[in-house]
Amino acid sequence: MALIVFSGFALFDAAVRREDAYRAADKKTKPFWLIILGIAFVVNLLFPILSFLPIIGLIATIVYMVDVRPAIRALPGGGRSNRGSSSDGPYGPWNGGR
Repeated sequence: MALIVFSGFALFDAAVRREDAYRAADKKTKPFWLIILGIAFVVNLLFPILSFLPIIGLIATIVYMVDVRPAIRALPGGGRSNRGSSSDGPYGPWNGGR
């Protein structure tokens, strides 16, 4: 059960990140990680933990969580889809001196 939750969280996290953030962090592409993590999630649903395939899925999920996710989160904006306004500065929105 824990593997299903872990791989599901990684799949959801990969889905909400911007596609360009993966390229900016030099970590393959978003579709690549969605496919890998989606397969890992389905394998964890279908096979028991003592079989060989869930272990491979667990390794892929761990690689995403300890390597790809921190690299994307380190980017400005955290790789999330909400980009904010074009007038936002480093300390919040710029109001033009009003």
